[in-house]
Amino acid sequence: MKKIRIGENISGVAPFSLGGNVFGWTLDEEKSFEILDAYVEACYNFIDTADMYSYWINGGGGGESETIIGKWMKARGNRDQIILATKVGGETGEHGIDASRNHILETVEKSLKRLQTDYIDLYYLHFDDGTTPVEETLSAFDELVKSGKVKEIGVSNISPERLKESLEFSDKNNLAKYQALQPLYNLVERKGYETDYAPIVAEHGLTVLPYYALASGFLTGKYRSEDDFSKSPRGQGAEKYLNEHGLNILKALDQIAAKHHSVPAAVALAWLSAQPNIGGPIASATSKEQLTEILSSSSLNLDSADMQLLDKVSQ
Repeated sequence: MKKIRIGENISGVAPFSLGGNVFGWTLDEEKSFEILDAYVEACYNFIDTADMYSYWINGGGGGESETIIGKWMKARGNRDQIILATKVGGETGEHGIDASRNHILETVEKSLKRLQTDYIDLYYLHFDDGTTPVEETLSAFDELVKSGKVKEIGVSNISPERLKESLEFSDKNNLAKYQALQPLYNLVERKGYETDYAPIVAEHGLTVLPYYALASGFLTGKYRSEDDFSKSPRGQGAEKYLNEHGLNILKALDQIAAKHHSVPAAVALAWLSAQPNIGGPIASATSKEQLTEILSSSSLNLDSADMQLLDKVSQ
């Protein structure tokens, strides 16, 4: 099992990040605790959430996922064993996308309280609003790092131009610098990341932790017809992949999974983990069975023929 390294301050066993977007949404507190327990019992430790999860269930300000994770860490007494990532700046029912200094400094305190901790290992700008000067956003993050409330910072949902500007500004002014990028990247959506972000990642040595690593569940193979989208509240997010391109990828995943006595989800995550600069994909699970399948990707070694086939069908 490879170890993740993010900047100077985060290092440990975490080739796969457990997505917390389902906690307080499709999983209640009891079921969330079960998944979290099973995850750490399997010797993994990286949990990814956001302040906005899951505001859409009640039209409010979010925080349901952070609250559950905070209660779980408190109950288990394991905060020092967990690499904890959360995010700021996303839209909720109470505010729009906001990368301003005031919003970051106010919101981090709310996240810390919900998480019942005095520090966050990796704090992301979840969405860049495109208007706040990068120096304002980075100065706020720098303040949090210097205060010890945040160990490292990362960014997601930012344009390539603003990402590059941010990284260069931090270098020039000796401010806290984004160490991690959380982009949309998976077998059915490769071009955006590989064309626009991968060169910046390589130049600045960023650790990449892709979200939607299983394309909203499509790459698990459970959505193969229009009727299948009723299987999950999240099914609509995968509907756009049900086309010739997507089905060809599923066919290849089925073939490789059968060869390795595995499952499509594990193959898709193993392919992603094998890409340059990937610290570990992010995926969520709503059952122990799903979690076991997903975690099996860490021990799945795809050979060159497997990689070539997946590369070919996913182009």
